[in-house]
Amino acid sequence: MAEAPLIAGNPTFRSVTDKISRIVEDRARLNWYLAIAFTGSLMLMMFGMVGWLILRGIGIWGNNIPVGWGWDITNFVFWVGIGHAGTLISAILYLLRQKWRTSINRFSEAMTLFAIICAGIYPAIHVGRVWVLYWLIPVPNQMEVWPNFRSPLLWDAFAVGTYFACSVMFWYVGLIPDLATLRDRARTRLRKILFGLFSLGWRGGHRQWKHHELAYLILAGISTPLVLSVHSIVSTDFATSILPGWHSTIFPPYFVAGAIFSGFAMVISLAIIARKVFGLEDYITLSHFDKMAKIMMVTGMMVGYAYVMEFFVAWYSGNAYEVYAFKFRALGDYAWAFWIMIFCNVVVPEFLWFRKLRTNLPILFVISILVNVGMWLERFVIIVSSLSRDFLPSSWGHFTPTIFDIGTFVGSIGLFLTLFLLFLRFLPMVAMSEVKRVLPQAEVSRHEKPESDEAKR
Repeated sequence: MAEAPLIAGNPTFRSVTDKISRIVEDRARLNWYLAIAFTGSLMLMMFGMVGWLILRGIGIWGNNIPVGWGWDITNFVFWVGIGHAGTLISAILYLLRQKWRTSINRFSEAMTLFAIICAGIYPAIHVGRVWVLYWLIPVPNQMEVWPNFRSPLLWDAFAVGTYFACSVMFWYVGLIPDLATLRDRARTRLRKILFGLFSLGWRGGHRQWKHHELAYLILAGISTPLVLSVHSIVSTDFATSILPGWHSTIFPPYFVAGAIFSGFAMVISLAIIARKVFGLEDYITLSHFDKMAKIMMVTGMMVGYAYVMEFFVAWYSGNAYEVYAFKFRALGDYAWAFWIMIFCNVVVPEFLWFRKLRTNLPILFVISILVNVGMWLERFVIIVSSLSRDFLPSSWGHFTPTIFDIGTFVGSIGLFLTLFLLFLRFLPMVAMSEVKRVLPQAEVSRHEKPESDEAKR
């Protein structure tokens, strides 16, 4: 069966520039204002929830003894996972010279940054004393208090901070040529000054392109191991404990596969909407969705395999506490969450074996939403079900989220979408300079010999 083209409609270099630039240059539509008003209100609600949390303390959440972690760390792990697909698309696929990444890498990179911003909020506020959060950072201070380098909380600070810094540099370096294009097209003095400032004097000369590609390649090489290391480090928050259900060496690869799985699901959800709203059907084609769906299907099977192996390892270990922990997941108080998770993360991705479903955008959108619902429930099941059943029955408890748990999570979704809408409005959502490289007119044949003057005559 013939594969759909990467770029449809036979665009020219000029038409690519005009199409993408006009999204930024034209006046915002009414639906953009309505959308950002809605998401902005959710974001403000989150800030209000966090402010009340700082005033009143962690007790306003549903956390208790023994469930010391609840929706806070569930949401942290969920948002860190969402941020993995952007760097994977940009860095790893760039190193593998996959041309299909060019139309979707820009907004997937932006999605990474916004997801990590949302993730970074939770470790900051769940410690309770937000005003002494700087104790996590290993810098000299007047109290001579140094962080405990054996604490997973400090590992998170290093891992997420490094990942965010590299992702910002990688995203910005790729953005420079397009910022220069917007600078040259600017119709107001303010826009010309701002785009001129951030484009760093880019003129598109041979030497500039040489240094740009080298810097982009180096940052891609640095970012690639971070994709694997960040969620591995997040998983060690659990795996280094002795709690039944957490103490497992399978967690690092299991968490990385799940992060890529949920990250690609979010990219698909946002790409389908942005493609329709901004009329980018020629640039984000069915071929892109087909390939992303294949990656989501493969990582979904990895996650399903990890679910099976968790139960197998618990049974094979002969440890009564481990066996009970996994029986409780499937049959206990949170069995509803476990079975919805199995349906969303194991059963639903199997529909992606069929190409007609991989290229049917309404069905693909529903699948991507269900996958992220399932991945959030996976983190909830791992954290809450394991904590609610400790070694002794006297230590057992039950977690019920409060309105503040729910409001903070919904508000973090509002923050993520608000930042994403601002990005769509003020920066090019598709990498113009990279899309032009995959157009047919960019391919110069090396076998074609120039005609001699005599032949021309």
